[in-house]
Amino acid sequence: MPPAAVFGEPRRDPLAPMRLFIAEKPSLARAIADALPAPQKRARLHIECGGSDVVAWCAGHILKTAPPEAYAGQYKTWRLEHLPITPRDWKLEVSSPDLLQSIARLLKRAERVVHAGDPDREGQLLVDEVLHFLGYEGPVDRLLISDLRPEAVRRQLRALEPNGKYRPLYQSALARQRADWLYGLNMTRLYTLLGRAAGYEGVLSVGRVQTPLLGLIVARDREIAEFRPAAYYVLTAEIRAGGGETLRAVWAPGPSADLDPDGRLLARAVAEDVRRRVLGQEGRVTARSEDKKSEAPPLPYALAGLQMDAGRRLGLSAQGVLDACQSLYETHRLLTYPRSDCAYLPEGHHAQAKDVLAAIARQAPALAAAARKADLTLRSKAWNDKKVTAHHAISPTPSAAAAPAPLNDRERAVYDLVCRRYLAQFYAPHEFLETQVELELAGERFTATGRQVLSAGWKALSDDAAGDEPGDGEEAAPKETAVRISSVQVGDRASALDLTIADKRTQPPKPFADASLIAAMCGVGKFVRNPQVKKILTEADGIGTPATRAAIIETLFERGYVERVKRTIVSTETGRALVRSLPEVATTPDMTAMWEAAMRAITERTQTLDAFLGRVGAQLEQLVAEGRALGRIAVPAACAPAQQPIRRSAPRQGSGADPRHSPIPKNRKPRKS
Repeated sequence: MPPAAVFGEPRRDPLAPMRLFIAEKPSLARAIADALPAPQKRARLHIECGGSDVVAWCAGHILKTAPPEAYAGQYKTWRLEHLPITPRDWKLEVSSPDLLQSIARLLKRAERVVHAGDPDREGQLLVDEVLHFLGYEGPVDRLLISDLRPEAVRRQLRALEPNGKYRPLYQSALARQRADWLYGLNMTRLYTLLGRAAGYEGVLSVGRVQTPLLGLIVARDREIAEFRPAAYYVLTAEIRAGGGETLRAVWAPGPSADLDPDGRLLARAVAEDVRRRVLGQEGRVTARSEDKKSEAPPLPYALAGLQMDAGRRLGLSAQGVLDACQSLYETHRLLTYPRSDCAYLPEGHHAQAKDVLAAIARQAPALAAAARKADLTLRSKAWNDKKVTAHHAISPTPSAAAAPAPLNDRERAVYDLVCRRYLAQFYAPHEFLETQVELELAGERFTATGRQVLSAGWKALSDDAAGDEPGDGEEAAPKETAVRISSVQVGDRASALDLTIADKRTQPPKPFADASLIAAMCGVGKFVRNPQVKKILTEADGIGTPATRAAIIETLFERGYVERVKRTIVSTETGRALVRSLPEVATTPDMTAMWEAAMRAITERTQTLDAFLGRVGAQLEQLVAEGRALGRIAVPAACAPAQQPIRRSAPRQGSGADPRHSPIPKNRKPRKS
């Protein structure tokens, strides 16, 4: 960023002591600088503000855990006898020299530092590790910002806390970082060497998150392959009731019928008997209920929700959605920070809605009419400061230029989704009247449901019903025919005009696709049986983070563990063979749950970092011993991905794999920007 000229102001004494703010990313640094006293003087890697304040920034992690060869040159060669590699004095390497050198120079003049990492575990680590690496020992305050509006930032500037209060949060993040390094590096080297002993020449990466995810895909594929369809039957009747109104009703089998655990009829003879006895008979309407229902607009998008919707509706990969979001955020400035796990907005943002709607109308003319119809007096449940975490929901910005930005098709489609979800917050609830009727004919019970839309509300913004699809792995249940039955009343006569028996077959689970795989990572608790593990994973929002999930899925493709078949993601023989070879603890999410519980205990000061890492080291000793006992593992070379030199692979943060052997595509973004 070129320096901005400041006229009529005295030059800052370059040797004067100052207060140095270190933000997690440039966008946060700019927001802090805008809330500090003027004037501003912007340099390439920092911003000087009025008084004695200077704001610098990181760009995500500007330090990375050092590779094994930093501890001993012999570790450049992968050998079984080296394992497990467990450093005692951990080392870091610099990944952004310019930023680190800039911060180092500024620290020499700083009499006080303000830590402005994101208000979460990773944000705490990001800045603390820089201060520790540079040996800074002066006073440090903590600034917690989740809302970038100037008035919100100023409010937080008046509420600085001692950074030492958050040391346990830093230690819990450090526990995650080091444990992922230990586990991913050692298990990757171990199983790569075991594979090579049997002739496989690729890298068999293993990680705390990527491998349980692969385990889910392999288990789903196995379930599909082993699935055996079963026949069941659905009996529907065309019935005349009330004043001659005809409706279609579904027979409700009694408890004595031959039903499967899901309540489906297994014996066609039973349906034929009911049909024979009921056809042409008369009965009565025995019950009727009428409910006026209302559906509030869905919350704005967190990244996972956007990836799922874009996957279902647009066929985009999780990485494709993230790339589009990053471009809309960084290049075009049309969206707020995208790597968010929060679906709520700060209450103060409601005041800028008029400007946001105007920006939507300029950038997306197809939504201009919808923006004009939005009711700014409405306040959905999305505006809630108590629910906003380190980041708020993804939303359009109010800063669209006078001329629409030149977006590609993918960016335009993703922007459209985010805008529709934002616009929905200013539309009334969707209202409808649901009527349910029960009828009895020849001693058998039939039910019919009718639905009448009273007000489209926010659903007027939606152009499809993707949200109504059955969940991943679920079979769509037989639906009662929706008919208009408003005139049917209890006691009305009813006669069966016709009955039809539909031959159905149970369906296997669906293969994973990008959307359902993200959903599985967020809701991985439903795939485990242990109640304690399920609870921890549910509270932790699954495995992976918004910043890493797409990259982890891409890693499975890069390694040749999975492949695309049309719009689905299925395991290859390489992936299946690896899962068969690994111990169960490596292929299920249970270990992630146990680690998460340990990291919470560290945050709560009931467990120490050293004690946790000691247990991880002991577990690794056992896993390595079990691996050595195998001697070799058979992984088919025909399914191997394109080979890549072992020592030249680029690092990846947060996947749980060996950080030296997980290549990143050139267009991959770092965790923060």
